[in-house]
Amino acid sequence: MTQPTAAPSLLGVWAHPDDESLLAGGVLAQHAAAGARTAVVTATWTADTHRALELADALNVLGAGPPRLLGYADARNPASAPGGAVRLVDAPLDEAVGRLVAHIRELQPDIVLGHDATGQLTGHPDHKRAHQITLLAVEAAGLPHLYPDAGEPWQPAALYAATHSESGVGRLGPLLQSVGKTVLAVPDAYVTTTIDVSPWAAAKWEAICAHRSEVARPRPLPGLLARLPEPDRTEIISTEQFTRLTLSPAPGAPHKLIA
Repeated sequence: MTQPTAAPSLLGVWAHPDDESLLAGGVLAQHAAAGARTAVVTATWTADTHRALELADALNVLGAGPPRLLGYADARNPASAPGGAVRLVDAPLDEAVGRLVAHIRELQPDIVLGHDATGQLTGHPDHKRAHQITLLAVEAAGLPHLYPDAGEPWQPAALYAATHSESGVGRLGPLLQSVGKTVLAVPDAYVTTTIDVSPWAAAKWEAICAHRSEVARPRPLPGLLARLPEPDRTEIISTEQFTRLTLSPAPGAPHKLIA
């Protein structure tokens, strides 16, 4: 009898606390439920802030382990790093990539998830910077002569950028536009993977709600979603889209997200 293939392990790399839940909460919960190792690295906010505590609660819901923080400040919120850490967008690129490489080599994920090049609908500068850092770190992690002090080399088999297609934005577009935000959806052809995460929508919503300070505010997406009727909210969060990006060759069969 053929044994079932284990779900591939995941590492999500996100700019802010709540990005993991909003953009890939369903996939993270799905893979964790299938027995896969899952983890999340968050580029901004520091361990001594309320957002880090909320992140820990959200990751507990998703089965994604404890927070892993790169320790940079949010581009738009100095309170994100009370100790005066540099903003992510101002951090030396080589330093930021090295910090992420260390997490990739320690965790050895099959798949890395991250932001897309547009900065996720609203074009947040932290999202775009996190995308750039992730692209570089995923390749560098497999090269022994780069960041030799960051652990033994490890090459993930796949990198997926969370994204939103023009035809798939649906109710999310008008919702963001209602508070003056832009909607930078990508052409449909850019999306390679669309996943129905409705079986994990309840867990995803619980994780989003763990970001209590964002739910309480009127303009952030968690707060906007919290004020919708439940059927509309569930429709929005029940689909996740990704683009598989090209990587250097890795041994073994290519890994795919559970669909």
